[in-house]
Amino acid sequence: MNRWSQDKANSWYEKQEWLVGCNFLPSTAINQLEMFQDDTFDIETIKREISWASDLGFNSLRIYLHDLLWENKKSFTAKLDNLLDICIAENIKPILVLFDDCHRAYPKLGTQPKPVRGVHNSGWKQSPGMKVVHDLFDDSLSEKESSDLSAYVRGVLDSYADDERILMWDLYNEPGQFGVGEKSIKLLDLTWKWAREVNPSQPLTSCLDGSVGDDIIQLNLDNSDVITFHTYEKDKLEPTIKRLKKTQRPVICTEYMARQFGTNFQFCLPIFKKYNVGCFNWGLVAGKSQTHFGWETIINLHDLKQKGEFIEDEEDIPEPEIWFHDIYRKNGSAFDEEEVNFIKKILS
Repeated sequence: MNRWSQDKANSWYEKQEWLVGCNFLPSTAINQLEMFQDDTFDIETIKREISWASDLGFNSLRIYLHDLLWENKKSFTAKLDNLLDICIAENIKPILVLFDDCHRAYPKLGTQPKPVRGVHNSGWKQSPGMKVVHDLFDDSLSEKESSDLSAYVRGVLDSYADDERILMWDLYNEPGQFGVGEKSIKLLDLTWKWAREVNPSQPLTSCLDGSVGDDIIQLNLDNSDVITFHTYEKDKLEPTIKRLKKTQRPVICTEYMARQFGTNFQFCLPIFKKYNVGCFNWGLVAGKSQTHFGWETIINLHDLKQKGEFIEDEEDIPEPEIWFHDIYRKNGSAFDEEEVNFIKKILS
């Protein structure tokens, strides 16, 4: 099947409320694998924290999956069904993300790394990972590994192709980032083809701003039913919206909000509302991913790991003076109560 027409995409968007939500990872998970694996799927925390999102007025979440989880698809889909039921009970329809080029390059199933103290996303894992992406591009990936990638994309989309609990599919987060480079284009292109062959009822997207490489960005521009982008810089927000609105398709910002860069809720939400642009800030509850620390902390990752600066399960999560992302602590208290009141007011 082909890309949705502009009319179909705009008709779909007109039926939605103003879409406002966050990128969601429960505070007890360091990454996508820990979120969904049998031993660490923390349903009580997921329920509690999604209810906090709903209380804010959020009507969507952006949630990352991982290709390795498809190795035990029966268990994985059972947990995903559970998660979707929790969302719909809170009047939330999520965007689901299939692949991701950001952060640590070598994912493995099993016990996930402990958080490195004070480091932003110290344990987040790429999907499927730089080596797989590069081997696929270089035609050196095994037939089984190639087949597994196709089976994952087709399998997930086919399983939920007509599921009204799901808002949209984000096929590939920020292809080309974190040194993966333009070799991501082959997996990205295949993923678009596999997804169109399934032809789910929900729209498909992959971000423009946030991806790396002109050919990658053009591929996403040519194929996305709904245009999505990422921005964390204050000066770029409104010009980016105006530029992307020229596509005459719905525009959604699927990542924003870095307080130190000026893209806080008080600045961004009125602009998104003015242009009817859906928006998803990064992070809800500060936890093992530690995205309330800034990106600059990533440069300390290797040295701190060598020193054994890990956070144990029974320890409290440290806090910077000014949070980068995230809204709440694990106990439900807000980093900034005025900020929370502002969000609730503009969404009421």
